[in-house]
Amino acid sequence: MNQQERGILAVTCFGHFLSHFNMLVFPALVLPLSNLLNLTMAQTLALSFWQYLLFGITALPWGLASDRFGARPMLMLFFLGAGLCGLGAAAFLESPWLLSLCLGGVGLFSGIYHPAGLGLIARGVERTSMGMAYNGIFGNLGLAAAPVITGLVFWVWGARAAYVVLALLNFLGLASMFALRVEEPPRAQGAEARSANGMWIPFMILLVAMMLGGFAYRSTTVTLPALFELKTPFLMEWLRGLGWAGVSGNLLATSLTSIIFVVGAVGQYCGGVFGERHDPRWGYFLFHAVSLPAVLIMAWTADLPLFLASLVYLFLLLGMQPMENTLVARLSPPAFKHSAYGAKFVFTFGVGSLAVLMAGEVEMLWGLSQVFSVVALATLLLVGTIAALIARTRTVS
Repeated sequence: MNQQERGILAVTCFGHFLSHFNMLVFPALVLPLSNLLNLTMAQTLALSFWQYLLFGITALPWGLASDRFGARPMLMLFFLGAGLCGLGAAAFLESPWLLSLCLGGVGLFSGIYHPAGLGLIARGVERTSMGMAYNGIFGNLGLAAAPVITGLVFWVWGARAAYVVLALLNFLGLASMFALRVEEPPRAQGAEARSANGMWIPFMILLVAMMLGGFAYRSTTVTLPALFELKTPFLMEWLRGLGWAGVSGNLLATSLTSIIFVVGAVGQYCGGVFGERHDPRWGYFLFHAVSLPAVLIMAWTADLPLFLASLVYLFLLLGMQPMENTLVARLSPPAFKHSAYGAKFVFTFGVGSLAVLMAGEVEMLWGLSQVFSVVALATLLLVGTIAALIARTRTVS
């Protein structure tokens, strides 16, 4: 990659790290916040509904704004807005409705990243699949860092400090935008740049697939720390026997979650390599199809089998993302790259936010583990949708 491409990846990789870090602080605090606010788990999960909804449904307008004004100013707004809302969450932690409002702000501004950042990679990095893979690795590092950093900060300083750390990291991202000069590629113009070359129907099928994947993703990420805290008692006792005595259950659970997301980062790289060497449609199909048995095991096991199945599932669920993002780049018009990714994340994270409400209802009725029976059903529908996409397109170039 040339210097301009490396500069684009430097900015977008840190942005991707923070966009996911911002969204994963809350799940690591679900049980502590339930105790602090004297709420049930379902009520506490509901506080984050607006965060996850706005993270998704604002993606399309943010994408249109990025196509109009460019990615750089939008990324700066992302860092500034999310940082200020993180400070608000720290200040109003003991007020459920004000906390929910500030969390909504974190989701609103974090929603800028994906249409702005991924569109910038699609326009400015020639090796798109590998660019998406490197970017995805940093997103997964954000997923991995958020639970363990939040768990550690909570253990030492309390829940309020966790949101102060979130704010400081976002302000660091804003500072990096001034330090790193990134030359954006010219945005495509004219009728030819707006032509989809008959790919609108395949793109709509892809949107349905991504919506189902977003539902599975959000269901998993919002419940995994609490699931490990509740369903891995023998594994936690074994870890305490290895020298972790005195460590809180929350920190152990968030550490296990972080390990899972580090493995997901490896999956991102493998998915990028596979998508560069092979047809990304078939890689997209294969990764989701193989993940189905793993998520079923997660619904019906505990302790070490649950942890191992989670490793496999997150490796595949996150590993398919470079191929999915490559398909978005190849099935969308050049003039609307940011908007195409905006449409993707309206479906994946906007509709996926309903998974937060689903998780609360399923937890009350059947227990937290059965959230993954619902995820298995969504995955089965997803595999069928990808098969329809393959049938509708001969190849994607």
